[in-house]
Amino acid sequence: MDYDLFNGDADGICSLIQLRLAEPRASQLVTGVKREINLLSKIEPAAGDRITVLDVSMEKNQAGLAGALEAGAKVFYADHHRSGEVPEHPGLQAHIHLASDTCTSVIIDGYLKGRYRDWAVVGAYGDNMLKTAEALSDNTKPESLSSTERTQLKTLGVVMNYNGYGSSTDDLYYHPADLYRLTCRFESPFDFIRDQPEVFETLKNGYDSDMSQGLSIRPLYESSHACMIELPDEPWARRVSGVLGNELANRYPDRAHAILTKIKDAVSDSQVYMVSLRAPKTRPLGADTLAAQFGGGGRKSAAGIDRIDLTDLEKLWDKLGEMG
Repeated sequence: MDYDLFNGDADGICSLIQLRLAEPRASQLVTGVKREINLLSKIEPAAGDRITVLDVSMEKNQAGLAGALEAGAKVFYADHHRSGEVPEHPGLQAHIHLASDTCTSVIIDGYLKGRYRDWAVVGAYGDNMLKTAEALSDNTKPESLSSTERTQLKTLGVVMNYNGYGSSTDDLYYHPADLYRLTCRFESPFDFIRDQPEVFETLKNGYDSDMSQGLSIRPLYESSHACMIELPDEPWARRVSGVLGNELANRYPDRAHAILTKIKDAVSDSQVYMVSLRAPKTRPLGADTLAAQFGGGGRKSAAGIDRIDLTDLEKLWDKLGEMG
């Protein structure tokens, strides 16, 4: 059995697009909303299985990875989030790079020697790695991308990333597996934009509407170093939570940001918060460390917390200010 496990955001999808264009494989797709990252727990590996894992933290999948390797599966693992200890095992091919200016699409682009670079540019834009995306755009073949082309790829990356956020796939316009199936047939993202305009426009219109609502909300706390915004328990807010953090980080690059989204705790039915964290763009460090203190995870410049109580908000605000 072949399995492709991937993050449901732009980076995860664009990583798999590149890999399967280069190495076609009929596989079982395993994905979900962006925060659904413990994906190896969702399969039952057996000897001889080929498992590809893209853009999900190895640290959060250590048990599943160990089980897959012990079962005799071969695992290809590429990621840029907190990894924990990377096992040394003949069945594991690991491409783990934790630099704050990389993402999994860029890792796969290097692995494939730039073969489908335009899709790597989309993934980098989606992960809000603007300088990285621009550098890749300068090195496409046969010539660098024009300003208009860069804008198209940036918009596609942003809206594909936006589609990955929600408390469940019911919040999303497209299930990430379906969005992958719609995009993976195209060697060029420009062909996808031209041939699937209804998908592109659906995501862009949803993004524009949700972002407008998100930007209209006044901060819960604000200083020159940090900003915390509280969003309501509504589908549009859950969809925009991550990309709103990206937009604010771009507008205010010297500030750290926390986007709180109200959710209901599945056990107690009480109100808690889901949090998207963004480190300052001028110092993209510490988001993963801060998230880990509250049971979350992510990468140095952007991270998330799945659940935090109201009583912990003051502590989170203090820590956010230290990061800013």
